[in-house]
Amino acid sequence: MIESLITSKTRIKLLLKFFLNSETKSYLRSLETEFGESTNSIRVELNRLENAGLLDSAFDGNKKMFFANTSHPLFRDIQSILKKNIGIDQILERIIHNIGDLRAAYLTGDIATGKDSKTIELILIGDRLDSSFIETLIEKAEHFISRSIKCDILTEEGMIQIPSKQPVLLIWKADTD
Repeated sequence: MIESLITSKTRIKLLLKFFLNSETKSYLRSLETEFGESTNSIRVELNRLENAGLLDSAFDGNKKMFFANTSHPLFRDIQSILKKNIGIDQILERIIHNIGDLRAAYLTGDIATGKDSKTIELILIGDRLDSSFIETLIEKAEHFISRSIKCDILTEEGMIQIPSKQPVLLIWKADTD
């Protein structure tokens, strides 16, 4: 869907990389390895995004690290468009209000690091969550967004089980008012 609006596949990969998880930082050579594209095409798109103010950069030794400019006025809008493109917003909307005492939802895996993936990996944290209802919703969502969804359900104590090296991105948290 987004490919019809943004024709540069490299630009789409960069936007996904930096805007899905705004804490992601990367440098040119690592992006070359990750994307499997030439440094020149990546450099051109990095420069365009940096000149537009969407990306910031800073040197870490001799590496120029790029990261999302979260204070850019369009940051939240772009992030929202990317989440809609992947289908995260639809999954959450369908799940949150009907599954029980949901406390938080996290993305893990490739998408949590900003890599596009055909599989969305979710961790749902809560008590007395209706797993059969969640499975039904996941099946419907998978058909609707054309991606597979892997979902783990944990209690708040179970969050400790997640390896610290595994990328985890909070995408929803219950109000604790």
